[in-house]
Amino acid sequence: MQPRNMSMSGVVDLAAVKAAGEAKAKAEQARAEAARQGGTPAVAPSALVIDVDEAGFEHDVLQRSAEVPVVIDFWAEWCEPCKQLGPLLERLAVEYNGRFLLAKVDVDANQMLMQQFGIQGIPAVFAVVAGQALPLFQGAAPEAQIRETLDQLVLVAEERFGLTGIQVDPAAEGAEPAAAPVGPYDALLEAAMSALDAGDMAGAVQAYKNVLADDPEHPEARLGLAQAELLARVQSMDPHAVRKAAADAPGDVAAQIAAADLDLVGGHVEDAFGRLIDAVRRTAGEDRTAARLRLLELFEVIGADDPRVTAARQALARALY
Repeated sequence: MQPRNMSMSGVVDLAAVKAAGEAKAKAEQARAEAARQGGTPAVAPSALVIDVDEAGFEHDVLQRSAEVPVVIDFWAEWCEPCKQLGPLLERLAVEYNGRFLLAKVDVDANQMLMQQFGIQGIPAVFAVVAGQALPLFQGAAPEAQIRETLDQLVLVAEERFGLTGIQVDPAAEGAEPAAAPVGPYDALLEAAMSALDAGDMAGAVQAYKNVLADDPEHPEARLGLAQAELLARVQSMDPHAVRKAAADAPGDVAAQIAAADLDLVGGHVEDAFGRLIDAVRRTAGEDRTAARLRLLELFEVIGADDPRVTAARQALARALY
C-alpha cells in the first residue's frame, strides 16, 4: 500500500475556536486535578508504548490524551507494512521522551475501533489530543516524513492545548517491580471455581465479573469468564437439534454461532473457528458483526498465544477484507 501524503489537515480542523477551547479547558482541568493529587509520576521508557483494546480505549487513550498526545497505530499481524512501521514508531516514541504516547491497536481484535475511525486500510496512524481525534497518515512512509508529522503534532499539542507531555524516568526501567498484593481476589476466584464445579454457571460468571470490575485485565478472571459464559450458553442446548439446525440452514448465523459453541466445548477448535469465519465471509451487516464478535469471544477461551488462534485471526482478516 502506498502511503498517502503526510498531512496535518486534521489539526487544522481542530483549530476551530469552539472545539479547541473546549478541549483545552478539559486538558487544563485534568492537569489541575493531577497536580492536586500530587502530580503525575514519571514513567519508564517502556511505558511510552502500550497495547490498547476496545475495553481500555476510553481510559488508555481518551483520558490520557488530556496530558499527552496519543498516537494510535492501527496494525495487524498479517500486514507486512505494519511490521516496518510499528518498530519505527516504537523507537520514536522512546526518542521523543514523553512528548507523545504510542497506542497500538490490533484491528483484527478491535474491529469496532477500526470502524469508528473510518479506517479503510492499514497501517493507519491517528492521534488523539485532549480528546480530539485527527488523522496523521496511512501506509508506511520514510522516517523523515514521519518525524516531520510528529514534530507538528507535539507543537500543536503544546501551543493550542498546553500539553507538554509526560515525565520519563530512564532509571525506572531497571527498578524492581512493586510486589503485587497477595491473593486479593483469591476468595472470588475460589468462589468462581466452586460454582463451576457445582454447575452454577451464572454464579461463576458473576464471580469473575466481580474480579474484573476492580482489575479489568486480570488474566485468570478474563479467561475464566470467557469459559464460564461459553459453558452457560451450551448448558441448556440440545446438541442434536443445534447441529441439525446448522446443517439445514447454512445461512442462519444464529444457528452457526450455536453450533460453533458446541464445537469448541467438544474440543473441535478448528471446526468452531472455521464455521464462524465462513459465516463472516458469507454475510454482512449485523449478521457479520455477530459472527465476528462470537469468534473473538472464542479466541479468549483458547488464548491469544495458541497457534490455532493465530491462524484463525489471519483467516478472519482475509474474510473481512
